[in-house]
Amino acid sequence: MRIGELSKRTGVSPRSLRYYEEQGLLTSSRSDAGQRHYPDTAVQRVFLIRQLFDASMSSRVIATVLPCVDVPGDLGVAEETFTAMMRERDRIDADIAHLIEARDALDVLIRANSRHRAELSADPEPVAPST
Repeated sequence: MRIGELSKRTGVSPRSLRYYEEQGLLTSSRSDAGQRHYPDTAVQRVFLIRQLFDASMSSRVIATVLPCVDVPGDLGVAEETFTAMMRERDRIDADIAHLIEARDALDVLIRANSRHRAELSADPEPVAPST
């Protein structure tokens, strides 16, 4: 299939698909006219790449993980991929911990602001002096 069809079937822009190729995440063959042609398996590959990007993995890390899909029987590849995935999981755990700390700090500010707003609304409105 050509790049436009792959784009349509995956919802990924042709520009992103070309980027995936530049990064070595996706491969295509070329016609005599230079058009990219992808196998039907590229659809699932693109979905997998999107999932990995959605997990905040960089293209460099994704390139490290994908060989496990490409060469599933190679123990060396499986070990290297496992190490990369564990490193990414640890990074995501650290990001989650940081986000929880930020949320907790924001909760403290929200409670303080709520008390302040309650105090302000309890204060009587100042009355303008009569003339």
